[in-house]
Amino acid sequence: MKNTFWKNGIMGVVVGDALGCPVQFEDRAQVAKHPVTGMRGHGTFNLPVGSWTDDSSLTLALLDSINRLDTIDYTDIMNNFVKWLDKGEFTPYGYAYDIGWGTMQAIDRYKHLKKPLKSGSDNERNNGNGSLMRIMPACLFCIDKELSDAEAVDIIQNVSSLTHAHIRAKIACGLYYFMAKAILTGSGSLRDRLQQGLDAGFAFYNRYLVDKENLTHYLRLQDLAKFADTPDDLIRSSGYVVDSLEAAVWCLITTDSFKEALLKAVNLGEDTDTVAAIAGGLAGLFYGYDSIPADWLEVIQKRDWIEDMLK
Repeated sequence: MKNTFWKNGIMGVVVGDALGCPVQFEDRAQVAKHPVTGMRGHGTFNLPVGSWTDDSSLTLALLDSINRLDTIDYTDIMNNFVKWLDKGEFTPYGYAYDIGWGTMQAIDRYKHLKKPLKSGSDNERNNGNGSLMRIMPACLFCIDKELSDAEAVDIIQNVSSLTHAHIRAKIACGLYYFMAKAILTGSGSLRDRLQQGLDAGFAFYNRYLVDKENLTHYLRLQDLAKFADTPDDLIRSSGYVVDSLEAAVWCLITTDSFKEALLKAVNLGEDTDTVAAIAGGLAGLFYGYDSIPADWLEVIQKRDWIEDMLK
């Protein structure tokens, strides 16, 4: 029996992904012409309402591995990623779509080398959000097992490295872990808890990193009270991992409900599904599964199958 926070966090990811899917790649001005107010179908990939993309597929592939083995097994996780790409497992319709370039290259590299921790590129150009979008199950595993922060960050950065091995992408996943942990163990408002998590994360990385240059890319997140006052035209919602994490956190700290946070994320435009998935995971942990609008949940494709994985 899983702790309830698994359902809260994972369903938050999936719902955010599905909410953003129809307007993915539309810029802010385009989305503003037909703002997202709830679940809709068709759009970018011309899919039915409630369809989710690679964000959820890879999250569920990671979850499946954890469920079966009750541990983090990098080879097994990569084997699941291969099943997703080649056979369409962990998808709504039996085929993979919306595939990130860095992720595809990493899976192809794994198929040839069979070395999971050597699969993801550590090139600076490989700093998309493809590992951050699927990291929630690894975070919840580490929290559930009550691992030390050092043990948890080691695991989470390795899980990132399966597809995205540059330290900047790994830091984003680490900071996400610290925020998730603070939501579950901290106190106060959502902003308070996210700040507690980021304080712990920055303190950890300031000790951990010899070269702190890549940590400086996240400095806008150090003071959330100040960051909350950032105007929306200075919030970027691209697929760059720093932009995605900033946009997700900004949406969380400038709203007061799961629904508000995710609608704000999606209406930023660009990488709508992933920013909403990243925000949705943390929003789900704080507000809970019951805060997700019922009419959104009702249309999620393969919802029963997903929720069976979370029991």
